[in-house]
Amino acid sequence: MRYEIIPNLRYADAPKAIEFLCDAFGFERHAVYLNEVDPKIVEHAQLVWGDRMVMVASINDSEFARAARMTTPTVAGGPTMGLYLMVEDVDSHAARARAAGATIILGPSDQGYGGRGYSALDPEGNVWSFGNYDPWAPPPNE
Repeated sequence: MRYEIIPNLRYADAPKAIEFLCDAFGFERHAVYLNEVDPKIVEHAQLVWGDRMVMVASINDSEFARAARMTTPTVAGGPTMGLYLMVEDVDSHAARARAAGATIILGPSDQGYGGRGYSALDPEGNVWSFGNYDPWAPPPNE
């Protein structure tokens, strides 16, 4: 069994979010399950980034969504978390994201803790950060 944390994000317009995440950030569709009655509703989607994954769904009034109080950044009044993904070429990734309509909130810059990174918002206000800093690498003082 593989153990990892897989973010599960909710969107008011999940089909548009999926298109954006693929175009701007380079995710690929692994599986997308649409509602049989209303194909504008994504029941569940899996997007892959290299060997990692995020799950995406439309915000809905399901028993799970009510119990977990799942919502979007717009309804919450702003983002409640951010995601960090490693990229080799930070500047070209930021240029791709900008060209696809991402709002860059922190331009590509060198970070005091090492590496280079940038942060962007998706169309519904989730924060995505990309950089070449490897948090798994041993600290330089070890």
